[in-house]
Amino acid sequence: MRDIVSCFSENAVNVSHSSCSSYSNNACISPSSIPSVQFSVTSLYKIILSSTQKHVLITVTWCRNHSAQGLSIGYGDDPTTATFKLNTNTRLFRKKKGTKLIESDNSKIEFFWDLSNAKYDTGPEPVDGFYVLVIVDSEIGLVLGDMAEEAVGKKFKTSTPVAKVSLISRREHCSGNTLYTTKAQFCDTGNSHDIMIKCSAENEGFKSPVLSVCIDKKTVIRVKRLQWNFRGNQTIFVDGLLVDFLWDVHDWFFNPSSGYAVFMFRNRSGLDSRLWLEEKLVQKERDKVEFSLLIYACKRT
Repeated sequence: MRDIVSCFSENAVNVSHSSCSSYSNNACISPSSIPSVQFSVTSLYKIILSSTQKHVLITVTWCRNHSAQGLSIGYGDDPTTATFKLNTNTRLFRKKKGTKLIESDNSKIEFFWDLSNAKYDTGPEPVDGFYVLVIVDSEIGLVLGDMAEEAVGKKFKTSTPVAKVSLISRREHCSGNTLYTTKAQFCDTGNSHDIMIKCSAENEGFKSPVLSVCIDKKTVIRVKRLQWNFRGNQTIFVDGLLVDFLWDVHDWFFNPSSGYAVFMFRNRSGLDSRLWLEEKLVQKERDKVEFSLLIYACKRT
């Protein structure tokens, strides 16, 4: 009996090679409209300490609006509790470079950051010129930013233990029109991919909008008559992985005053993708970290 992966592969879209795409002859051309703007990005990381094999969660949120811009980091199982906050727009937190030591959940956590030369694009997350380090129980845990490697070399000995880090999920809140662009790496060993989601009118006009999903400038999903297919899911292959794409745009059409759309890319676990696995392979699959990208899209009218 064939495994489920091989069954899905007959219909799912593979973005690893152009000849495998169902829409390879319909390349996604960048529209002239301006993409929506991110105002909040939250990433959830799983940290495994090398010395004790302890598992901890670290949540990093970058946010920006017309009055404030800042960073908050949560430690532990409750991602809503911020352990560290930095608002770079207020006088109280004008210090964009520094350190902080706290104790939480029987652990000692140290924060090192330098945002003094950080450069931003349209979103709240800096693109270069910065670093953020989180040290857990004297182990190098989370390392963010293009200047992080240099900072680690200056502040820590080469013998300092390094924890294993995996990105579990990324959540983005956007506002603007119906065009969304972002990047995602669906597994630790995979490549970073450019993602574009757009809703546009085609031959039948606005009464029959089409939802298109492009990965690396190639259309991989098209949903016609979106007003009546406002919820659904399709499966694609990315870097050899089964990835489910789920959408819900109900409120765009039926609650436009306050509603928002939700888009999700979610890795399917190996256990969901195979019918038969030997015991050792089952344990190996359980050790893998699944990744999800969730986009909340507010449409201004």
